[in-house]
Amino acid sequence: MGSEYDEAIAALSNLLSDKTDLGSVAASKIKQITAELEAAGSSDADNRIKTGFNHFKTEKFEKNPDLYGTLAKGQSPKYMIFACSDSRVCPSHILDFQPGEAFMVRNIASMVPPYDKKKYSGVGAAIEYAVLHLKVENIVVIGHSCCGGIKGLMSIPDDGTTASDFIEQWVSICLAAKTKVKSEYNEMGFQELCDHCEKEAVNVSLGNLLTYPFVREALVKKTLVLKGAHYDFVNGKFDLWNLDFQISPTLAL
Repeated sequence: MGSEYDEAIAALSNLLSDKTDLGSVAASKIKQITAELEAAGSSDADNRIKTGFNHFKTEKFEKNPDLYGTLAKGQSPKYMIFACSDSRVCPSHILDFQPGEAFMVRNIASMVPPYDKKKYSGVGAAIEYAVLHLKVENIVVIGHSCCGGIKGLMSIPDDGTTASDFIEQWVSICLAAKTKVKSEYNEMGFQELCDHCEKEAVNVSLGNLLTYPFVREALVKKTLVLKGAHYDFVNGKFDLWNLDFQISPTLAL
């Protein structure tokens, strides 16, 4: 296919160089072909979405009227999940969550920023809604193998120079994880450092959750538990852990 394409392009180039008067005709034809290819690509994407929804509707929605009837009246998930936006680590897929079981936030590298009403209000609103209104019983932060966001964090130069509009600023939320990993495992190679940082960044995010007053209050009342996790999709492993924050009621005021 590649060879045929190259030959066709070469033939067109030779023809245009020999007959310059065909330039406008060729340009018009190229525009037509481009439009057809774009339409075909759009059609493929649309069809994938439509067939996906039709499968869901016939195989799940219509076969579980009780479940979806209940969900139509409201939600009461027991879990809030922070997961990466990476297309390989969908929490509902790997943990077999059913609709209504987990309230989810997905972002680059599964990070939880510290409490900040202006800078991170979107994440703050999600945590506040989950804890105060949905009364979730567990918040789980899930890191994962081969995380591009963590590699980006570990690649930030020591002088703080950035090469993107958003990514480095965002992953810097867990800069403390990078510092700790480089300090404790300074003899290791870059990939090994990233492997350790994938889990350490989860711990930093768990610590950041403590900066939200309503999270602290729920922890003190023992109505909420924080958990860290790591999904290794290369080896098919899932690690889950707790952190003992030893929170006293006085610190929640």
